[in-house]
Amino acid sequence: MLDAITTSADSVANFPISKRWPAANPNILQLYSMPTPNGQKVSIMLEEIGLDYEAHKIPLNDEGVSSPEFLSLNPNNKIPAIIDPNGPDGQALGLFESGAILTYLAEKSGKFQGNTETERWEVQQWLMFQMGGLGPMSGQLGYFLTFAGKDIEDKRPLNRYLTEVKRLFDVLERRLQDRNWLAGDYSIADMAVAPWLNCIEEFYHAADLTGLRDRKNLSAYMDRFNARPAVQRGANIPAHDW
Repeated sequence: MLDAITTSADSVANFPISKRWPAANPNILQLYSMPTPNGQKVSIMLEEIGLDYEAHKIPLNDEGVSSPEFLSLNPNNKIPAIIDPNGPDGQALGLFESGAILTYLAEKSGKFQGNTETERWEVQQWLMFQMGGLGPMSGQLGYFLTFAGKDIEDKRPLNRYLTEVKRLFDVLERRLQDRNWLAGDYSIADMAVAPWLNCIEEFYHAADLTGLRDRKNLSAYMDRFNARPAVQRGANIPAHDW
């Protein structure tokens, strides 16, 4: 496997991934992704803050996320990942994990991370709610409902994740009882949570099964999120025909 960059790099060209997916403009942020819920989080955030960036489509197979070039940036072989040539201390920075990238971009731009210190931590807790709960549980539901797991005769795994996703939806429904967004104003927490709700509805086709749209607060929340122009732009970056 190619060695990851561990020294102070001041150019995207110094990252091995750029040999496979070269930057047209190495002076702007490079996004390596696919428009899955985790990828959409970052492309939507980039559209919201208006930061110049270049998107590279990384196939979700051995030729893409499991290639030596991609693993040199993200050893966990998952999208998304970024390289910011204008990172901290005047050096290029490579990052993986969508939650870390969202937090980094919020800090870099000074946007969508809460208006007070209290709100900032509320945003973080709901971001962690998605990272540790809603995302993994929804992904497992999708596997047992839509992908290879659907052929397993024993439906206990499916029912386990279905029950947990419904419980998490109930948590969100209560949270949105008297507010438009999860933590103060619209934030990176919403950019993390809402793409997974859209995935349940549009990709797993499980809105009826989970009762997603039966929860009026959650349904209205999804509509507010999807009405945002930056969300509409970022939802299919890099462009991909599923």
